[in-house]
Order: sequence, then structure tokens, then C-alpha cells
Amino acid sequence: MAQLTSAEARVLSAVDEEWVVDRLCRMVAVPSIGGTPAESEVQHQLARWLEELDCTVDLWPIDLADAATESDAPGQEVHRTEAWGVVGTAPGEEDGVPALVLSGHTDVVPSGDRALWAGDPFVPRLGGGAVHGRGACDMKGGVVASLAALAAVREAGIRLVRPLAIHGVVGEEDGGLGAWATLRRGHTGDLCVIPEPTAQAVVTASAGALTFRLEVPGHAAHAAMRYRGVSAIEQFAEVHAGLREFEAERQEDADPRFGGLPYPYGLSIGRLEAGDWASSVPDRLVAEGRYGVRLGERIGAAQAAFEERLAEICARSAWLTEHPVRLTWIGGSFASGQLPAGHPLLPALRGAVADAGGGLPDERAIPAGSDLRQYAAAGIPTLHYGPGDLNLAHGPSERIPVAEVLTAARAFALLALRTCGVR
Repeated sequence: MAQLTSAEARVLSAVDEEWVVDRLCRMVAVPSIGGTPAESEVQHQLARWLEELDCTVDLWPIDLADAATESDAPGQEVHRTEAWGVVGTAPGEEDGVPALVLSGHTDVVPSGDRALWAGDPFVPRLGGGAVHGRGACDMKGGVVASLAALAAVREAGIRLVRPLAIHGVVGEEDGGLGAWATLRRGHTGDLCVIPEPTAQAVVTASAGALTFRLEVPGHAAHAAMRYRGVSAIEQFAEVHAGLREFEAERQEDADPRFGGLPYPYGLSIGRLEAGDWASSVPDRLVAEGRYGVRLGERIGAAQAAFEERLAEICARSAWLTEHPVRLTWIGGSFASGQLPAGHPLLPALRGAVADAGGGLPDERAIPAGSDLRQYAAAGIPTLHYGPGDLNLAHGPSERIPVAEVLTAARAFALLALRTCGVR
């Protein structure tokens, strides 16, 4: 643990637990599911809080027409009629590009079957030292930790030499619309930390992910004479078995930062639809799924590998040779991303966490796509560190320990002082 300066000691003491719990509960109470009006509501809420913290705020409507047509846009999986970006910049005594960016998404996934929740997922509750509710872990806890760090710097009366920025983005869960629009608007920085839930580790790499649709043809017949037809379901069973073999091959020699995860580059079918009558042989099946992109693998190369294997699978079947499966790439497109090897941001963040009382975090990679790849592609060294455990995200037990939010806030405050400088 480093010897803290007087400014660092003051900023650690200024992180306010009551303030953190209040802001987190108020943010979780906004049901900001991607594509709903509440996704915009939470961005305006964040903009007001940034203004209260004396930030210069840029709040703007994202051009959805551009997002639908630009070749580098990440794609969307939900329909939106509007979307908003928000950036708050805490000024430094010197102008210029922010020395540090803290970027977090405010959109959440749907709650699923509400009967599985202990209470209304959008009525936050405190229990066992944690805030429970949809989005608490993924990732409103991280967003509030970023705000709390800035609030602590302000409360401690510390003047930064260079600016600090907080990016609030939407659409992360379905592609990364918000981060794309924020970078496209010109908001950058020297360094970036994304406070996604990392289970007290530091994540320096994230795999990519692509969404696909398969349309498997069959031939309809009466079920009583099913031998006269070709079941699209049975054809898909062969396709799926082949894709499972392909998935297994792609896990070989995975980066050790994945810590022995069985599927760092998983291939999963998430949706199936087939047939239109119980007594008919189904003549069409539609499957949609998610396909992992390896670290350092280009999107085009990953797609080509999938397409080649699918063609090989079809060639094993007499029916699919004549009636091949139709493949479409749909929805979000997540490239992989990683912090450059040996970059000083990693030891700087690890040191800040240790000095904030969080121990020395391990370095990890995650098998999920994230906004890391967009900041990294823009030339901004980026990593993940944030409160919570990704294993609790998207489920009915979602929660965030308040103690972890406080530790993250303290670490971010120290990192801000050490990267932006103190007068």
C-alpha cells in the first residue's frame, strides 16, 4: 500500500455511503430497458446529477438514421425512436482532452419472469448489505461509483490539473450504440476505465460476439406420412451437432487470462421457432444465436470461419446440400478488445484499488463483448474494473454489495487524482 498524500487521504474520507445508496436506488428505480422511453429518462437523470457536480454537460439526441446506415455502427437489437448521449466533464486548471474517462452504460435488459424475483425488480431494496434490483449490478452500481468519485473530489476541495470525464452511454446491451455515438461526437480521453462488474478483478481483455440467424429448410407433409416430408427440426439437429464441434475447436489455446473458462468463445442458440401445425412435418426452422469472437480476431475472419464450417456441415447432408441453410448476421456486432500489453494503466488501477482497501486485484479476461473494444479501437487504452459480479447480471437475483461500490468509488477517486494531477 502506497503512502497517501494529504489530498488522497481527504478524497478517500469524502466518499459518502448515504449519497451512494441514495443515487443508486434512484437510478435502479428507472426501468431503463433498451429501446423504452425510460432509457432516455435515465440519461436525463444522469445529466442533472452531473450538472449538480459542477460538470460541463453535453446532452444530445443520437442520430439514429446515421446509426442505421454508417458502416462502422455497431448494430442494434431493439427498436428505438430516440436515444440520448451524455458526457459530463469536470474541468481542470488546464484545458484539453480529459486525462481520464469513466464510461458506463445506463441501459438494462428486461426483468424476465417477475415471479422469480423476491420483489418488483424496479423497486430497489436494501438487504444483506446490497442493493437489489434490475441493473444494480449491470451496471448502475459502476456508474454511481464513478459519480461518487467525482463527488468526493469536489467535496474534498481538490482542484484537478487536467479534466476528468464521465460518459453515460445507452445501447450497450444490444451492440454499443451509445459508446459509438459518444466517440463519434469527439469525446475522447487519454485513458478509460469502464466500471462493469468484474468480481473484484481487473479485466484487460474482452472477447467479441456476433449475433446470427439460421433459416433451415424442410419439406412439409402430413405427420401420419412423415416419411414423405423432411423435418426442418431434424435437419437442424445435425447442424447444431456440427456447430457444437466447431465451438469446441475454437476454445483451443484460449488466452490464460480467461482463467480456464470452458467457453471463452461460446456459440449458443438462444431462440428457436419451427413449424406452424402440430400434425405437419415442419418445413422451416429459424434459429438465432450468439457466436464468440476470439481475442485479436477480425470480425470478417470470424464470420468467414463460421460460414465455411456451416457450408461443410450442409455438405454432409443430401438434403442440405441441395437446400442449404441460410445464414444472416443480425443485431449487435462486438469485436474483441484489449489493453495493450505492459500498459501503465493496469498497475495504476491495481494500485488505486489496493490503496482504497480493495486488495490487489487479479488480471482477467471476460468472454462477453463490451464497450472496451470501441474505446480501444479509438486508440484509448481501456480496461474494466467495477463493483459486482457478472454472474448475477441479467438474472432475478441481481444485486450489488454497497461495500464494493464504495471501494470502487474510492479507487476511481485516487486514480483521478493520480492521472489528472492535483494543484
